[in-house]
Amino acid sequence: TTLELLEKAPDTDEGLYFFRLALFHEDALGERLVELAQTLGVSPGLAEPATAAPRSPLGVPAARWELGSAPGGFVFDNEKWAHLVAVPEFEIDAQPVNWAQFIEFVDDGGYDRAEFWQPEGWEWLQALAARDGRRGPRHVEQIGVASGAVMQTLFGRAVRMSGGQPAMHLSWWEADAWCRWAGRRLPTEVEWEVAAHQAARQGFRWGDVHEWTASTLRPWPGFQADPWTALADWSGPHWLGRARVLRGGSFATRSRMKHPKYRGFAAPERDDRFVGFRSCAF
Repeated sequence: TTLELLEKAPDTDEGLYFFRLALFHEDALGERLVELAQTLGVSPGLAEPATAAPRSPLGVPAARWELGSAPGGFVFDNEKWAHLVAVPEFEIDAQPVNWAQFIEFVDDGGYDRAEFWQPEGWEWLQALAARDGRRGPRHVEQIGVASGAVMQTLFGRAVRMSGGQPAMHLSWWEADAWCRWAGRRLPTEVEWEVAAHQAARQGFRWGDVHEWTASTLRPWPGFQADPWTALADWSGPHWLGRARVLRGGSFATRSRMKHPKYRGFAAPERDDRFVGFRSCAF
């Protein structure tokens, strides 16, 4: 029936809206099933994130950038609409923070030093520490320079992670704490988007893990609810100023969903997703 309706649908963005939405929504739910498999220790047969050779941070010149998506094709509601933003020059990591870098934070007492954590993040960490002794990212069984390894459970199997693999299953609180410890900061979402477009030839690597940004999810100028938003309130409950913006995609993301303008989001305590981060210089 769906195929018959598609055949008769007008070849316009409005006519194809729900067909495209169903396709991308299924892709998103497919990744969610992989995340649930990780939580439950079930193997879906996916390869683990790739290892990347270390690269120096990249300098990105100042720009006036069109943040967000313009009309044409399918656009998620929280990407509406494109608007110009002035972006000063900045320096950004060429790839997400890897396990070798994150180990240094752990070894320096990063999970025991409140000065690196925002108050709400410290409360979150202490609650986990009291419950299960949390002193590292989720699913990590062993981490530290002394042990020389990161052992993380992937789909029910303990895996020795390479130092060059991106650190993942990190909450926003952990990402922000690492940046404070390192004397750096999380990129804003516009900085991430500019770098993904303009610094790709200089080695800006993304797509292995979703990435936290410093930005809080807010509606952009000209935002208007789509039919799906009206039915399911897709982004509405998250306009309250707490969810943080995610950019990029992960090794479990369908290729057609990987777009540098895709605007994901999650509560800052979420650590069950395939999420990491990169940093910027102050």
